[in-house]
Amino acid sequence: MYKILTSPLKHIPAILSKKALEMASRPGPLTEWPWKSLGNFKYVVWAPGLAYSMYEFFKQKEGERDFTGLLILPYLLWRMIHHQAWISLARLQTVQSKHRILDKGIEFEQIDRERNWDDLIVLNGVLFYLAYVLVPGASKLPLWRTDGVVLSIILHAGPVEFLYYWLHRALHHHFLYSRYHSHHHSSIVTEPVTAVVHPFAEHLMYFVLFSIPMAIPVLNGTGSIASLLGYITYVDFMNSLGHCNFELVPKWLFDAFPLLKFHSLHHTQFRTNLSLFMPFYDYLYGTIDISSDKLYETSLKGKTETPDVVHLTHPTTLESIYHLRPGFPSLASGPYASKWYLWMLCPVTYGCMLLSWIYDSVFTVERHIFNELKLQTWAIPRYSFQKEKINHIIEKAILKAEQDGAKVLSLGLLNQGEELNGNGELYVRKHPQLKVRIVDGSTLAVAFVINSISKGTEQVLLKGKVSKVGFAIAESLCRKGIQVAVANKNDYEKIKSRLAEDLSRNLVLSTTCNQKVWLVEGEALTEEEQKQAPKGTHFIPFSQFPLKRLRDDCVYHIIPAFIIPKALENVHACENWLPRRVMSAWHVAGIVHALEGWDRHECGNQLLDVEEVWAATLRHGFIPVITN
Repeated sequence: MYKILTSPLKHIPAILSKKALEMASRPGPLTEWPWKSLGNFKYVVWAPGLAYSMYEFFKQKEGERDFTGLLILPYLLWRMIHHQAWISLARLQTVQSKHRILDKGIEFEQIDRERNWDDLIVLNGVLFYLAYVLVPGASKLPLWRTDGVVLSIILHAGPVEFLYYWLHRALHHHFLYSRYHSHHHSSIVTEPVTAVVHPFAEHLMYFVLFSIPMAIPVLNGTGSIASLLGYITYVDFMNSLGHCNFELVPKWLFDAFPLLKFHSLHHTQFRTNLSLFMPFYDYLYGTIDISSDKLYETSLKGKTETPDVVHLTHPTTLESIYHLRPGFPSLASGPYASKWYLWMLCPVTYGCMLLSWIYDSVFTVERHIFNELKLQTWAIPRYSFQKEKINHIIEKAILKAEQDGAKVLSLGLLNQGEELNGNGELYVRKHPQLKVRIVDGSTLAVAFVINSISKGTEQVLLKGKVSKVGFAIAESLCRKGIQVAVANKNDYEKIKSRLAEDLSRNLVLSTTCNQKVWLVEGEALTEEEQKQAPKGTHFIPFSQFPLKRLRDDCVYHIIPAFIIPKALENVHACENWLPRRVMSAWHVAGIVHALEGWDRHECGNQLLDVEEVWAATLRHGFIPVITN
């Protein structure tokens, strides 16, 4: 259990007025979804309908069987894939594209509020199965009927668009807005799933409305599977497009169809651009936003952003790609942990691995702002177990950061391996004129570990290979008069040969493992070694990978990490296995380096002043995470 010394305040965009916030606190009847208590097992509500459709299929003779009911489940799965594709596309674009419509950040509050976006699909599944059972003509639908498709288009362009405008306008009346629609408008910076995040009652209203182009063709005998699937796919596509926070419509298309508009702007103005996909009624009734054209031109032109600090990371396990910001928001917003259900995505998982062997350029996964400092996280398309050409890719990333005008580039995870590139020294030697400063974060990691040791500790045990950080910790503790025991003779000799004579007196070769404080390189400590530790031992890792928890009678410390200041914005994904709004010391080190304006590298065997780095980190509002 990690003890957070302070909890960041929830970021509320300034554009929300006090009145809007007050209105959002009065939920009306049928706000909650009926299957909320089922949690992730909510999909069981499809079971009766699925069972009935299978029964209807198999009870018929071959050649007379009805495939309509069996197609409902694949159709629902298609909707999930469609929405997830939009999520990933939008997140990649908003973090990399210069064509953002609203240049504001998203926080965990919005991610949590929009977590159950698939409730819409669950509801649709229940209603479609009910329609299949109860509605005359809903079974044995043909694959295609042209007259039914044309009728669906006419019905949508006519009554649906008109009725939606007035329904939407009614939802913005203070009575309905405060009880229902304000939930949707809590998201100022929209994502594709924002389009489908509404209270239960509001979704029922929308379903009744959008069922018109589907139900009428079915009832008059012109319905088809293509018209049903195509219509809902069209609605999903346009809804997702309208809630993306970047400009996707090219100018030539906008010129050809001038009635296309931004729905994202509606989330800042509230009472304008109320139409669905055809803003004819906004023009007719005077609710079009006069700034739409200007916003479009500004967004299309875009604004190039040059990062001040770049943090270089990479995926760890095969499934960690789903934890990256462009992956699944629900997974990315929590500490990384393998999920059993991800085995169903094996083709995608292994496909990404194969693609990583081909792709050799970094890609941006996160973009933050800390006061005036612009921060970006770049990912190398290599996993922890892939070593091919990784130095070449890191070098390309450094040169790209140099070209972009970055001040600091910090090396995260295995990108700074001593055996790989000498803790980053390889690149400095190869490019001695680099203006971007390479930071491996070792100094801050050392400072964190030293300050994690309780006062009064007289002896610690150092386990794991003698890395740059491990040696620096041993030297600092010896200087403080704390005895450092080393279990491995070769490691002991290696450390002793590098220590000053007056300090080496505090270094001992340990024949036992009865120390109560173990400083370990997380992934290097075996299960057998953990069992040798006495009860109540504090395991303090000094690497970027956490120690596997095997014992309940010992205390496991977090890897060197800090709670970030509340001024650091647009944070809605967790860094690997760390808690929310917590960054590793190696990541924080690059930010502090830029904030202080230090004009020197921290790589190779070079360390900065430990006390100076620690004091600067605390002064800028970063708070160390301690173990409870």
